[in-house]
Amino acid sequence: MARRNVDNGKAQGAKIGFSNNALRVLEKRYLKKDAQGNTVETPEAMLRRVARAVASADRIYDPKADVAARAEEFWTLMANLEFLPNSPTLMNAGRDVGQLSACFVLPIEDSMESIFEAVTNCALIHKSGGGTGFSFSKLRPENDMVGSTGGAASGPVSFIDIFDTATRIVKQGGMRRGASIAILNASHPDIIKFIRAKKDPNALQNFNLSVALTDAFMEAVKAGSAYDLINPRSNEVVGRVNAQDVFNEIVDMAWETGEPGVIFIDQMNRANPTPELGMIESTNPCGEQPLLPYESCNLGSINLARMLITTDGTAQVNYARLSQTVKIAVRFLDNVIDVNKFPLPQIEEMTKRTRKIGLGVMGFADMLIQLGIPYDSPEAVETASEVMRFIAEEACKASMELAKERGAFPAVEGTALASPDARRRNATCTTIAPTGTLNILAGCSSGIEPLFGLVFERTLDGGPTLLEVNPTFQKLAESRGFYSARLMELLAKGQQLRNIEGVPDDVKKVCVIAHEVAPDRHVEVQAAFQRHVHNAVSKTVNFPNTATREEVARAFTLAHERGLKGITIFRYGCRKAPLAIGQPTRDGGVRIGPRERLTEDLRGSTTKITTGCGSMYVTVNLDDQGLFEVFSVLGKSGGCAAAQLESTSRLISLALRSGVAVDDIIKHLSAIRCPTPYKEFGEGGKEVLSCADAISKVLLKFADRKAHVENSASRKSMKTSLRNVVGQCPECNNLLMYEEGCVKCLYCGYGTC
Repeated sequence: MARRNVDNGKAQGAKIGFSNNALRVLEKRYLKKDAQGNTVETPEAMLRRVARAVASADRIYDPKADVAARAEEFWTLMANLEFLPNSPTLMNAGRDVGQLSACFVLPIEDSMESIFEAVTNCALIHKSGGGTGFSFSKLRPENDMVGSTGGAASGPVSFIDIFDTATRIVKQGGMRRGASIAILNASHPDIIKFIRAKKDPNALQNFNLSVALTDAFMEAVKAGSAYDLINPRSNEVVGRVNAQDVFNEIVDMAWETGEPGVIFIDQMNRANPTPELGMIESTNPCGEQPLLPYESCNLGSINLARMLITTDGTAQVNYARLSQTVKIAVRFLDNVIDVNKFPLPQIEEMTKRTRKIGLGVMGFADMLIQLGIPYDSPEAVETASEVMRFIAEEACKASMELAKERGAFPAVEGTALASPDARRRNATCTTIAPTGTLNILAGCSSGIEPLFGLVFERTLDGGPTLLEVNPTFQKLAESRGFYSARLMELLAKGQQLRNIEGVPDDVKKVCVIAHEVAPDRHVEVQAAFQRHVHNAVSKTVNFPNTATREEVARAFTLAHERGLKGITIFRYGCRKAPLAIGQPTRDGGVRIGPRERLTEDLRGSTTKITTGCGSMYVTVNLDDQGLFEVFSVLGKSGGCAAAQLESTSRLISLALRSGVAVDDIIKHLSAIRCPTPYKEFGEGGKEVLSCADAISKVLLKFADRKAHVENSASRKSMKTSLRNVVGQCPECNNLLMYEEGCVKCLYCGYGTC
């Protein structure tokens, strides 16, 4: 258990500690630019701009308020990287756009007018920097009657595609990409089509999908019984299906593609603080913020990695400092509501009626490492519960103090918070949100996720490849005396820490990464936070590539049993990554980028093969990981044919070192025909259609050798250990990963949420 200490909790002098990578992200996405695109703002100026704008709300309640002192308090908290608000606040506070909230929910009724009004409002929100959530459950099913025309309805999935197109076109404020979530109740007649909607990997790329499951549905799954499908237009039962069959469809698609996720809608509504205003039907894009129609929420995260104090060499949670941070952050987020320029009047009205805020955390994995607690241990679950309970209690206290100063949220009457000893300024105070690029800026781990990795290779704008080491791990390695450039290189190339000699056993145990944590432990950590969070928790439950559908089903069931409001899973390799992303190492890890030549001891052979252009010599070399390179010679050097053949061989070599299977290379080279093919005389004589076809025939010999078998096994290992990698960033060509329900880049801040 993390021990509490008692010091005065006062902030130390502010010193901005942005890393080089954070500075790059700031310049690319956050700092002011002039009309020519030149950066005209420093990071310090950005934080001061935000602090001043948010602090100005104090004058609404006290004309004599010392706004300068409040702004300094806010600035210090952010400059120390102890707390950061959501990206729209950093981007837009004190600027003309002025839209500071991260997430919105828009209603969709069963009419064309409502649908396209929602499309328009969605575009306005994305333009201003926010994300949107929708429930499509009220739309009539496909082929249902359209009374005004006598035609047939196209159904919810077809309309989601319209929203997806609008989201793709509108780039958020020129800085963030649009993100949305579509939710459909399991009782909707089109539920199977919805579940399968992203079977095509190119479909609905700007939408997350989640199925809303009720407690009754989950009970029906356990019992193997049927449940009703209900037409939302008429509210009539139009069919009955077996709940287990529908649940299996969800599991199959989640196993195959990572979507849909599920939300437990009854659990969300049990925690709805204002049921008199309506039922919760949807959430923000990553599922952590259940909202009523037209509500918005502004989020912020405390950096737990900076909420520690070391006494006699032992790290402890600095609860005094954490308490002070929570108090300042709650006021900051409440102020945001008052200075916000909302994109729609309906949103301003609903937001100010409930004044929901979402204070969360980041850097949890870094905190655990400093405390010496493995992420996959019962002690980590206990620490998660203790820390979040403390934050929730302090946030409620701070919100109650603000209520005394400024008044409770206007919709408080008739709620459970209406009694004098429970009245809060904010209907909700806590959320665990995806920290997206915030954790890059803060230099800490993402949200409550385990570390994605300890060391990465990063390419800067096509320049040299640099190693980026997790700062918490680097500090630990240096303090314990096992840090070395060679160790960092091995880890970057995919070696697993637990297999490297010279690393202390306790460090191997503590420094676990995402794919080493059992799925059940992911769920237990999420549940520990959820127990003390007003809203919900965004987290990804990771599975190895070899995970079965039964294991995915178990995670969904366990999530419901533990009281989660939603769950997202990701099975490694279920979303295909570009070929150059990872290359297997001998221990089954992942090498980032094309395989390097680690030894001069290459083995190979040269084959002479006759082509229509003469005799060609093909040399194939292997290293201890399989086929490594190909050289081909035909005629004299300097000719056109020789140049073409050299380029072909270089590309084949690059493909081999990047993990492309020999079988795939053979498939694409064979049967390419040139004007002068060669065929041996006699029946059954060998035919060589071109130089490319000749190379494929030479490679075919290696496809049956033990060396190729080893290489194929190694590629299989790569697929099972690709971790969260889902592709290559379209902006900086570094890794894209799937975490907290988002696809995001570790280096430039690109993301889909």
